[in-house]
Amino acid sequence: MRNAIKFTAAALATGALTLGLTACGSDKDSASDTSGPLVVGASTVPHAEILTYIKDNLAEKAGLDLDVREFTDYTTLNPATEDGSVDANYFQNQPYLDEFNQKNGTDIVPVVTVHLEPLGLYSKKLKSADELKSGATIAVPNDTVNEARALKLLDANGIITLKDGVGNDATPKDIAENPKNIEFKELEAAQTPRSLDDVDAAVINGNYALEADLSPAKDALVSESPKDNPYGNFLAVRKTDEGDPRVAKLAKLLTSAEVRKFIEDKYEGSVIPSF
Repeated sequence: MRNAIKFTAAALATGALTLGLTACGSDKDSASDTSGPLVVGASTVPHAEILTYIKDNLAEKAGLDLDVREFTDYTTLNPATEDGSVDANYFQNQPYLDEFNQKNGTDIVPVVTVHLEPLGLYSKKLKSADELKSGATIAVPNDTVNEARALKLLDANGIITLKDGVGNDATPKDIAENPKNIEFKELEAAQTPRSLDDVDAAVINGNYALEADLSPAKDALVSESPKDNPYGNFLAVRKTDEGDPRVAKLAKLLTSAEVRKFIEDKYEGSVIPSF
């Protein structure tokens, strides 16, 4: 049975907005108290589900008191980690974390990479990407990292061609060739599944696809290759908490044979172990 607490953006607004990320005083620079439960914030699917499996089946034997807290708005997870509301988080990839740290002057670091959620192109109107017509509209996530990731997916599948040397901050302005004159509708990542009735296709993050009962392995017209993919999701903490023994225990459990089997059995290729 799930034993997790759901946090919304509204519930965290005060803490996240008053953070300042530069004025946390001594709390920011000191390591967490390691005597209590390890509080980990996570996106609902699949992150909190994986953590809840560990909590219910593996944590006690490993001597870990694990407190799983679900966040419905992933953008609040790094601020909550930075201000100490949670000890660690599990939801993001390296390009996303790099951008957050650079913009906010923070020092959150990855601990262990656990899984990949392949980004996919979905449609209620098309059976293949080849059916995209001239002037078709594709919804893409509007945050910097995921928009670039979406455009790279379309580039890799010949739908568009990006300019040479485009990195993890690509936008539609960086498209060199757009033979089908695709129009892009930029939306919050969580809103892309809901846009499928209004657009010809949408690029959707794996976790939001799963929440919308879409299977990245079965329903995506095209999807990311896991080979050499930089977008694996990992457990992350403030740098001052890297030595927390509770974090080490969780990292070991997250990359255990039991968790690998859980991921493979539950998600059937829609979430791929990265260890």
